Amino acid sequence: MKKDIHPKEYRMVVFKDFSCDEAFLTHSCTPTQDTITWEDGKEYPLIKLEISNKSHPFFTGKMKFVDTAGRIDKFNKKFAKSKLANKQKA
Repeated sequence: MKKDIHPKEYRMVVFKDFSCDEAFLTHSCTPTQDTITWEDGKEYPLIKLEISNKSHPFFTGKMKFVDTAGRIDKFNKKFAKSKLANKQKA
């Protein structure tokens, strides 16, 4: 294996799927500002997930409604304030 190509910031991180309130603890180097207290009483960095294997229709066999229209509206409002949107209007 090549040396010095892997991140050195590996640490224990909690990934939490907020659509079904499931969480799991694993190693990651993903940056985050949030923290959560895990079952062992220790505090770990928290990565918030919208979907995981516990809520994804492929794994569960159930269809769930995902609010894509709300996401599109949110993007359009954000884009409308940008410099590129102003150039396209002119």
